Amino acid sequence: MYNSTVLDHFENPRNTGEMSQPDGVGSVGNPECGDVTKIMIRVEHERIADVRFKTFGCAAAIASSSMATEMIKGLTLDEAYELTRDRVAESLGGLPEKKMHCSNIASDAIRAAIEDYRQKSEK
Repeated sequence: MYNSTVLDHFENPRNTGEMSQPDGVGSVGNPECGDVTKIMIRVEHERIADVRFKTFGCAAAIASSSMATEMIKGLTLDEAYELTRDRVAESLGGLPEKKMHCSNIASDAIRAAIEDYRQKSEK
């Protein structure tokens, strides 16, 4: 059902765990399947300097969060904000159609974390 890249990111997820004093936090849940993802970012000079995630969900959700966090490291906030579920799924080598919604939560949580950072920065 899953290819070797998806299984690798599920079995050996990158960037997991909590981040102390993140600059932005985004939490997103998917009522369709019960998956929940929390993304924490550290921003330096308007770039993603570090990112961590915690995901409660299926293999596709965990793999998508792992891949998405790898993809946004070093990007500007605007570049990271544009990350789509299709780009995450492509980078994973594809996901089964019935699991594509799982790749949404990572990109949605990244956008939420960036929005949180921007709101905090305005104060």
